[in-house]
Amino acid sequence: MNPSNARARTEPLDRRLARAVQQVTGTALGPYQTAVVRIGFSAAWLLFLLREFPNRHELYGPDGPWSWEMGQQLIANNHAFTVLMWSDSPLWFESVYALAVLSSVLLLIGWRTRTMSVLFMVGVLSLQNRSIFMGDGGDNVIHLMAIYLVLTRCSQVWSLDARRAARSDAVRDPLGPVMWSVLAFGLVAATLFLDRTGEPWLLVLLWLLWAAQGVWWLVCRYAPGQPRVLADVLANLVHNATLAVIMAEVCLIYATAGWYKIQGSRWQDGTALYYPLKLDYFTPWPFLSDLLAASGVMVMLVTYGTVIVQVAFPFTLFNRRVKNVLLVAMMLEHAGIALLLGLPFFSLAMIAADAVFLPTVFLVRLGARVRRGGERLLPRTGKVLPQQRHDGGEPAPRTLVG
Repeated sequence: MNPSNARARTEPLDRRLARAVQQVTGTALGPYQTAVVRIGFSAAWLLFLLREFPNRHELYGPDGPWSWEMGQQLIANNHAFTVLMWSDSPLWFESVYALAVLSSVLLLIGWRTRTMSVLFMVGVLSLQNRSIFMGDGGDNVIHLMAIYLVLTRCSQVWSLDARRAARSDAVRDPLGPVMWSVLAFGLVAATLFLDRTGEPWLLVLLWLLWAAQGVWWLVCRYAPGQPRVLADVLANLVHNATLAVIMAEVCLIYATAGWYKIQGSRWQDGTALYYPLKLDYFTPWPFLSDLLAASGVMVMLVTYGTVIVQVAFPFTLFNRRVKNVLLVAMMLEHAGIALLLGLPFFSLAMIAADAVFLPTVFLVRLGARVRRGGERLLPRTGKVLPQQRHDGGEPAPRTLVG
């Protein structure tokens, strides 16, 4: 028996509860997992925007089947958030699209992550809510995760913010207050165009985030003692609660998908996979699709295996080994969907969502290998920054917006 487990079982209940409370309030849990989620979803949305750049006007812009007047009527009914309804000017559309691309790039590398996560959410919601009939399941997941990422401390590792926080001069940052002031003008404009922006609760959330960032900077700058500790505790609580919501969301997605599949006759008789393999729209590689569809045994195994994995996954979270096996199976399944059915962005979004359950040890080793590979390709010169702690516990950047 593991000695640590033995001590944990013999330890009094109140002491274990105190340790659990200390861990939840004093630490932002899952720093590597949230970093992977940040990188994965920003990369999925960025690649989609770049892939559809030639078709952007037809998808979300002035040349789309959902005209600007029809979009106004839709927003008036469903109150969905979008800044594209502020103006029907092509220049305004191009500016919003460019902002969505830029915020995705900066969120991917972790530069001013708190600000970029908000701008990333604004870009995702604005484009997707402009033409709600253009998306698929992957877009829905990105839609939700864009909101959740705003509430997480997802830049503690694998980001430029983490590198900046390791420097001793992180407090002296004139760019933060400038960005904070500029964002205030954007919020004022959103308030003035409230009837065209959509959901009012999201605008209230943005104002609260803006005010909270100002308070955070003031506390870090002028009250680094107990007020700073309290601010960290509140930030950790919000982060950890949001991380739990993300994990529950992923489990809910798979559980509902699996149980709905069970109710379908084609999934019950093991032939559901055969039909999409015969649709031209979902066959980017006809040879591979025909090869798989020709084997009735493989079709049946993959069909039943998909249902079993999706239904069973939420129940395996209490067994680490079984969970990791099913996690690999689901990621391979999504990789197969990307290859055989031609849905790469949907698959990338789902793999990024699955990554929240990846073991920390695996992610630490993966990060070390990527770092060593990068150093071989681009050797470093000059001053070496301090090594980041493996628990993601390096101090947060003391900036007004970051």
